[in-house]
Amino acid sequence: MVGASRIGRRVIELLRPFDVHVLLYDPYVSDAEAARLGVEPAGLGELCARSSVVSVHAPQLPETRHLIGAAELAAMPDGATLVNTARGALVDEEALLEQLRTGRLEAVLDVTDPELPPPGSPFYTLPNVLLTPHLAGSFGNELHRLAEHALDELARYGAGLPFVEPVRADGLGRSA
Repeated sequence: MVGASRIGRRVIELLRPFDVHVLLYDPYVSDAEAARLGVEPAGLGELCARSSVVSVHAPQLPETRHLIGAAELAAMPDGATLVNTARGALVDEEALLEQLRTGRLEAVLDVTDPELPPPGSPFYTLPNVLLTPHLAGSFGNELHRLAEHALDELARYGAGLPFVEPVRADGLGRSA
């Protein structure tokens, strides 16, 4: 798991019933917090080298552009899968394409950079790539849950209660 964002934490929670060992790279998560999450903290290179699936959930910031680059992709074991549901710019797509063309890695990409790959992109035709439309937050049941959550927060505000999910200025620089 690259990034313990809200989605990253939810994925960790959903993995708990399964027999998986979760490594986490997130420079903002302490060892104590990692223990509470039930994950093993790891450096990014170590995480890539030890994982059969690398799932990206980090924010897009200037310092996270191409966070998953040629070295990280080369460190991944043969047959490993990269899952990116965060932001396309977090992955060096040229380096990823080099690995995918060899057939050594697989990818599940909910996001790309640009958001839609241009016509003729190899992402459309490589057999080891699954492209999904980046719609999770605005489609079907999720849309209703988002609206209900926003209305619940407004009701809390109107009642003078604190927000359940406050947005704080000090967290904006690392929010996904």
